[in-house]
Amino acid sequence: MRTTELVVVYDVGCPRCSRIARELPDVVRVPVTVRSCRDPQLAIAHPDVPASVRACARPAIGTRRPDGSVRWWPGLPGAVAAVLPVVRPAGMREAAELLWTALRRSPARTARTGNRSSRTCRSRGSGAGRLASCHVTRTLLPYGSWPTPITSELVVAGSVRLSEVAVDGDAVVWSEGRPSEGGRTQLVRCTSDGSTTDLLPPDRNARTGVHEYGGGAWWVRDGVTWFTDWADQRLYRLDPDGTLVALTPEPATPRTERYADGEVSPGGTGIVCVRESHTPDGVRNEIVRLDADRPSAPKVLVTGPDFVAAPRIDPSGHQLAWLQWNHPDMPWDATLLTVLDLPTGEETVVAGGPGESVTEPTWQADGALWFVSDRSGWWNLYRWPPGRDVEEVVRIDAEIGVPAWTFGSARYAVLDDGRVVFARRSRGFDGLAVRATDGTVADLDLPFTAVSAVKAVGPDAVVVVAGTPTSEPGVHRITLVGHHGAVVEALRPPRTLGLDLAALSVPEAVSFPSAGAGDGRTAHALFYPPASATHASPPGELPPLLVMIHGGPTGQALPVFSLSVQYWTSRGFAVVDVNYGGSTGYGRPYREELRGNWGVVDVADCLAAASWLAAQGRVDPARLCIRGGSAGGFTVLAALAAENTPFAAGADHFGVADLEALARDTHKFESRYLDGLIGPHPAARDVYVERSPISHVERFTRPLIVLQGSEDAIVPPSQSEMIVDALRAKGVPVAYLLFEGEQHGFRRAENVRRALDAELAFYARVLGFELPEAEGIEPVEVENL
Repeated sequence: MRTTELVVVYDVGCPRCSRIARELPDVVRVPVTVRSCRDPQLAIAHPDVPASVRACARPAIGTRRPDGSVRWWPGLPGAVAAVLPVVRPAGMREAAELLWTALRRSPARTARTGNRSSRTCRSRGSGAGRLASCHVTRTLLPYGSWPTPITSELVVAGSVRLSEVAVDGDAVVWSEGRPSEGGRTQLVRCTSDGSTTDLLPPDRNARTGVHEYGGGAWWVRDGVTWFTDWADQRLYRLDPDGTLVALTPEPATPRTERYADGEVSPGGTGIVCVRESHTPDGVRNEIVRLDADRPSAPKVLVTGPDFVAAPRIDPSGHQLAWLQWNHPDMPWDATLLTVLDLPTGEETVVAGGPGESVTEPTWQADGALWFVSDRSGWWNLYRWPPGRDVEEVVRIDAEIGVPAWTFGSARYAVLDDGRVVFARRSRGFDGLAVRATDGTVADLDLPFTAVSAVKAVGPDAVVVVAGTPTSEPGVHRITLVGHHGAVVEALRPPRTLGLDLAALSVPEAVSFPSAGAGDGRTAHALFYPPASATHASPPGELPPLLVMIHGGPTGQALPVFSLSVQYWTSRGFAVVDVNYGGSTGYGRPYREELRGNWGVVDVADCLAAASWLAAQGRVDPARLCIRGGSAGGFTVLAALAAENTPFAAGADHFGVADLEALARDTHKFESRYLDGLIGPHPAARDVYVERSPISHVERFTRPLIVLQGSEDAIVPPSQSEMIVDALRAKGVPVAYLLFEGEQHGFRRAENVRRALDAELAFYARVLGFELPEAEGIEPVEVENL
């Protein structure tokens, strides 16, 4: 009997399965994301697989015929070619595609000759990538220098940033951030026949500057669109016939009156929304009411709290609910959900207070107020029925809510019959679930691993913005079938990129020991191995590692397909996207590990991730690099300044170098954020100085590239320039790129491209590999190198 290749398909969200899968000898490993490690979609192919892994799966066994098909067997034959799940045909097809991709990648089937490697494969499939019958010949090149179809041009070509979605009758409207149009936000309306229309004129941009991060810049009803325009921050009404009217007065100083997070009153005559006023005396946040159909002077309904959000009027039009919080809390620390009886002026605090974060209040037709709270340690779902106490609706050890960096989040939707569909994040992975009217909760059998919006559309359906590890986010209509079945229709499908699935790197959830705030801590990350359909590394070489640090720092790395990640992995980089202590998605206690420890726990976890992967033999310990933006940029600088830094180079995207300067100069929303992350200033000034990278220039020895937007109001250019100037003076290799007209994050296509290519060119110089000639990447000047 001939020897057959052994394949293991395992759940990337299950640390136990991932660990055991890595320990199995001589197997092809195919990480997939499934609903649960006990889901029958899990498949494991190994005749001697440990019983602990078998308990996670109900596999069927098969042998591969010469034509590539699989013959299924009821037992365990001596020659096991593959084990695939016997589920719906769609699930079988997806698993088969993953299997054939793995067979093409497998080192066990590769015969190396000189500088080329050959592989015969028969593959098939469809979807985001492609698998064709072929004879693959792979060229051997050092990691980092692989040619790739995933260029910076592809990253931005036709790309959009999908965020919010709304339902208007039988139409669905969503927002698209378009780098090809200068980064502006367009609104797209999709009617029941599937046709789409751009709503905004070419000179308009639906984006608000409230809190600087924005969100909630538009809303719709009966074909009418209301939006805040980025240029002047005034609120506009756009009628179906194209008539455009400014509803708010023009302030004496442009852009000093900003509007967000609005809602039309039940009768359709008024709007309630957040107004942020920038005055010589400071910034004031209030809830105001104004006419929905004509210009009017806004009337203040709520004033006094430092911050307000989510003003929502009940179906009777008599009660107004909203969220509020005060310095030094952030909205994920402590908020109050308050209801104002408009006729009497009586206020009722429904939920929230010290140690409780409340978000996403919504009124339902029966007069109940639903909301998300983390009172249990997880952002779960609750309701306040008329005349009764608050009731628990969904209690699970997973996050339904997300941190309120922007307005307009929507992670649950209540259907007409009382069922509720909600997104829930567990072990770093999103999924969708439904709570039935009898209180039972079931996960929906769907591939999505990142969900950013959920809205009800019709009696049995929701519309979501969601993506998977192998497809970009799209806008999808999900119709419920039975108890937990669903049919998916793509309203705004992801781009068809034409990429070979073998060129895509799929994230693997990893957990590893760390320190920082005490021994015995465990941190989390997503690991992406290098992947190419056409190239391989010389024997014995390990890949360079790029440690990615998300912003916030109260944020999260999400397991969703991103060309900005694949840009690196398809060139031969390994990537680890770290969810350090303080990240969301793992419950409030994990989120609070960063309290008082910013610059300690995050740095420790990033160093631990790199060192752990190197110790596992998965990356080259001599070529560890680190990159991050905003708060992640601060962690990059702090990690490079650490005395035990393992990193050979770093990339700082608009990061913080001087914590004291940030506390003095940043905008209102984050002006007291550091109280919780570090300590009150100036009382804790010594800590600010000690943790500021600029205070430890003498420790910097590794090359650094810094990228900055000239109009960044959150982390101003002065932060980048002080660290660049200091490293120049010290003689440390440094490169600096300033992008004119960009704010906090790059939106214009040409700048997104240049930032990616410049960082790659920087690593090529520092690590000593060649850039692909065909891309024509412009070199970057590295001073002192």
